[in-house]
Amino acid sequence: MAQTRGDVRTGERRMGRVISDITVSADGYAAGPNQSEQRPFGDDGGDGSGSELHAWMFDDADDNRAEIDKVADAGAFIMGRNMFGPLRGEWDRPWNGWWGDDPPFHAPVFVLTHHAREPQPMEGGTTYHFVTDGIESALAQARAAAGDRNVSVQGGATTINQYLAAGLLDELRLHIVPLTLGAGTRVFEGVPPLKLEQLTSRSTSRVTHVTYAVLAG
Repeated sequence: MAQTRGDVRTGERRMGRVISDITVSADGYAAGPNQSEQRPFGDDGGDGSGSELHAWMFDDADDNRAEIDKVADAGAFIMGRNMFGPLRGEWDRPWNGWWGDDPPFHAPVFVLTHHAREPQPMEGGTTYHFVTDGIESALAQARAAAGDRNVSVQGGATTINQYLAAGLLDELRLHIVPLTLGAGTRVFEGVPPLKLEQLTSRSTSRVTHVTYAVLAG
């Protein structure tokens, strides 16, 4: 587990945790197969927009307010290019994410990619930084930007799996919805065995929230 928060007794600088929130189906999928620009969540049991998977955030926001607030509570964010958008290869047309001119992050966001691009500032305090030298570099940059606040690895599942496999996540928050997809992009796919400690769990009408500490492989 990547725990580098420091010691207040010695005056060493404390750093936040590396956390991840992700919504998954009951069989562990964060998105279905056949993802596209028109259907970013693929065959997801709905219209491809994730409306079924993420109904707990939008249709039942009041019941899940505590968990929704925690998703956004970070000093910096990391995401894979697949979460940022549908473009592959070189940046051959303008694309600034799925979230419009004022994304919900309001903090630096570090996007993993193989293709360099200049930082993209947005309204509301979000700036996208494009990282071409791997997950550890992205984490180091995110930690520097976050200071003593948490760093959130937003996803998608493939990116979270890379951080889990590398032992770089402190805490994993799964939001499990009562549907199955049967195929797609799955959390823990290709991740070596882990030891997890369940910290909290809570159920509402559309979702079960489970928080795990990631102890070790």
